[in-house]
Amino acid sequence: MNQPRPEQLSLNTATVRQQWDLRQIIEGCARHDIRGISPWRDQVAALGLREAARLIRHHELAVSGYCRGGMFPGSDHQARQATLIDNQRAVDEALELGAQCLVLVVGGLPPGSKDLPGARQQVRDGLSALLEYARAGGMPLAIEPLHPMYAADRACINSLKQANDLCDELGDDGLGIAVDVYHTWWDAEFNQEIARAGRKRLLAFHICDWLSPTRDLLEDRGMMGDGVIDIRAMRMAVEAQGYAGLHEVEIFSRLNWWTQDPDEVLKTCKTRHLVHG
Repeated sequence: MNQPRPEQLSLNTATVRQQWDLRQIIEGCARHDIRGISPWRDQVAALGLREAARLIRHHELAVSGYCRGGMFPGSDHQARQATLIDNQRAVDEALELGAQCLVLVVGGLPPGSKDLPGARQQVRDGLSALLEYARAGGMPLAIEPLHPMYAADRACINSLKQANDLCDELGDDGLGIAVDVYHTWWDAEFNQEIARAGRKRLLAFHICDWLSPTRDLLEDRGMMGDGVIDIRAMRMAVEAQGYAGLHEVEIFSRLNWWTQDPDEVLKTCKTRHLVHG
């Protein structure tokens, strides 16, 4: 069976964000020989964009993705325009950091709305406007479909099929998909849609595990091997299309991993990636 390689591991900084600041996370990745990192915008802002970029370059870390842009739907034109401007800043930040893509969590229903088709149209329109800016700068945008439980508040794009449909409509020059096993493991059309995406659209691959039972729908993700996801089968399906990028561990875990010694968390990530990735 095809084994992952240690150098393919990347750490999404959310995994230890409660214990360490971004400087500590960057230095921790270097210390544990984790060669990839995916920082969040608030952490970059706290450290400073230039300093974050300097440290990442100093430690020769690959930036597998930048979290995050998106949140396109808004209650009125003014809100949507403000979001577009903020997303353009996110593109600029991703470029400064040398990110391989800007990950997009597209947003859910605007406040007070029940119009899900309308929210999805706003996502399409907002993405189209941002794509023009991102293409000019050369920053790929990665649509991340989220589990349907987040359709109302976080992302109304909930399947690989919906993400592929957007790529078909808007063109996949600089537009693709971030595949997160936590959000897509349930999808009966996973293999079909991964094949439809093909190498060009597969921009990022995120790993963790789905615990059963899940105690918190946002902050109870499992470490690889502790849940029910066949991570290896999903990775092999992605890599069968030619994906050769990093495997990004992204774990929100208020009840477990955010309470652990972060050095031990990183050690566990490395071990579990090789055994269950």
